[in-house]
Amino acid sequence: MFDTKFRGAIYIVQNNKVLYKNATSFSNLPNQIPNTIDTKFASASAGKVFVAVGILQLIEQGKLNFHDTIGNLLALDWHSIDKDITIKQLLTHTSGVPDYFDENTMEEYEELWKDYPNYKIRHNADLLPLFIHKPMMYPRGERFQYNNSGYVLLAMILEAISGIEFDQYLKTTIFDVCNMKTTGYYALDKLPANCAENYIYCPDTRDYRTNIYSVDAKGTGAGGAFITVKDITQFWINLINGRLISKELFTEMCHKQSGNGADPEEGYYGFGVWIIDNPDGNDFAYFQGLDPGVSFISEYNPNNNMISVLVSNYGDNVWKEMRKIREHFY
Repeated sequence: MFDTKFRGAIYIVQNNKVLYKNATSFSNLPNQIPNTIDTKFASASAGKVFVAVGILQLIEQGKLNFHDTIGNLLALDWHSIDKDITIKQLLTHTSGVPDYFDENTMEEYEELWKDYPNYKIRHNADLLPLFIHKPMMYPRGERFQYNNSGYVLLAMILEAISGIEFDQYLKTTIFDVCNMKTTGYYALDKLPANCAENYIYCPDTRDYRTNIYSVDAKGTGAGGAFITVKDITQFWINLINGRLISKELFTEMCHKQSGNGADPEEGYYGFGVWIIDNPDGNDFAYFQGLDPGVSFISEYNPNNNMISVLVSNYGDNVWKEMRKIREHFY
């Protein structure tokens, strides 16, 4: 069913039973170390879902409110940025805050580092110089536009309230709760064992280079977590069963909060997850990530209790393979 040239890992679970698992190609290409189901893969923007759940936890605890504003939560010089942007607008990509990586104007993420070294990005605040002086993209709440800066600010809010780095907060409140022992935000120059390198094909030399100069040195609220496909399954199971947030709030998280569904495959946006409209039943929820040398998608189908996780450390087309899962199993 799947493309034999796909490189990475695929893991499909239904009703806690593994329907399919496979890992292909190499986590380290020169030494030909194989990818396995237990390999730690970079997941790019997929980490936004962890930040969203962390924020929703604080809302349930009464430490935050959907209508709290960035001006009241973060002591920053906001310049031209609207201080009345709310938590909910950040969660749903409707804030209008200037995006340090605007996908409408920039084609490649690694363009960011031509004038600003990527090795400087090790904390959320390290990204502020890339957007804090820019004007708003549009008035807050006016429309949906996917926004990386918004989730950097959400992670900074997690840090401001908890008093610790956002990744340590997520470890305590999400990863440890879900027994996600191999998930974390690791610096590229200090990776733990069993992490996959990410590879970018170079047409001019017809070989591969790693992405170490193409992405942040360490992940932020915008993304960058290293995960295993098993850990992502554990995350979904605990999220669905109300162990991270209440089932009522999980339902709201997977509700169409923003977007217009103009692209039916992309769908709408909830809180940290994308929503595909399903007129024949409950909607599908997924989160995804794309960086140079990184591609990731994980989807939950509540109609048949199926969880799919696909990741490639060569940037292969995980979306094409996900379509096959929908066609054969939905």
